[in-house]
Amino acid sequence: MDKTKLSALKYLTPVDLVVITTYFLLSVTHILYHQVITGWYEYVFYNLLAILLIWMIAFFDKNLKHPIWIHLHKWYLVLFVLLTFKQIYFMVDPIRNFVIDDFLIKLDYTIFGFHPTRELYNIANPYLTELLQIVYSTFFFLPVILGLDLLKHKKMEAFNYTAFMIVYGFMLSFIGYFLFPAIGPRFTLHQFESTNLELPGIFLTNFLRDIINTAEGIPAGTLHPASVVQRDVFPSGHTQMTIITMIYAVKFKSNTKWFLLPVGILLIFSTVYLRYHYFVDLLGGVLFMFLTIISGKYIYKSWVNFRGSKFSAP
Repeated sequence: MDKTKLSALKYLTPVDLVVITTYFLLSVTHILYHQVITGWYEYVFYNLLAILLIWMIAFFDKNLKHPIWIHLHKWYLVLFVLLTFKQIYFMVDPIRNFVIDDFLIKLDYTIFGFHPTRELYNIANPYLTELLQIVYSTFFFLPVILGLDLLKHKKMEAFNYTAFMIVYGFMLSFIGYFLFPAIGPRFTLHQFESTNLELPGIFLTNFLRDIINTAEGIPAGTLHPASVVQRDVFPSGHTQMTIITMIYAVKFKSNTKWFLLPVGILLIFSTVYLRYHYFVDLLGGVLFMFLTIISGKYIYKSWVNFRGSKFSAP
């Protein structure tokens, strides 16, 4: 590779590398499975455009040093996570066309001798449901809260490292959805249409539940929701990413840890209580968490060294 190409690559941070790699892999997948993915060419165009925009943002950040480009370079990843999550919604089921829920249910029963979501129904009450539904809905905000605190205290390397791990972790969880498609116990062990009756809240539960359902492709009134809901159960990304966030909140001595730790623990518990996940999904989330942290450190270090910077583990 000539020096010009190498120089162009060096504009990219480790986070940029993960995002661009993800869009490239998604585009290749669209092309390979174009016969079953509706509008595959539109997604390929969007992904290639996103790659170009990311490189431009990295270039302008490096050369102009203007606050707009600096902040855009730090925070575009939030939009990346949300848009990528929705893109794979249109890919997983057409490509895989099956779910592994029966297998996950059997694993849960083998471990406990009962179904955890059914057992937790015995302690359900509206106040607990309200609390846990609110906590569950904070999932995407927790990494942002940590990131803002790290920037506020000018812990730049800690922010860059944490941002990389968060984005890389999301990418791995998305791969997990392709490998292990599943829809969760609210559709298999319970009647989805009865959720509001069986797990009522107080004020916000139904509203927040409707927002989450819509984000997963099943707005109110959807016929046969189990057939169209996003296949995003295994691993539990809520568990994986929440633990990663808690780990770096503690590691980097962020004051947000006093908020993130209790909220994170409740959030992980809520995934089963609210019937979004099987217990084994949480174990999958822990496994993917370790995979993220162990392999992510090597990738981050290698790319930082490639860019000509000295890597110092934050």
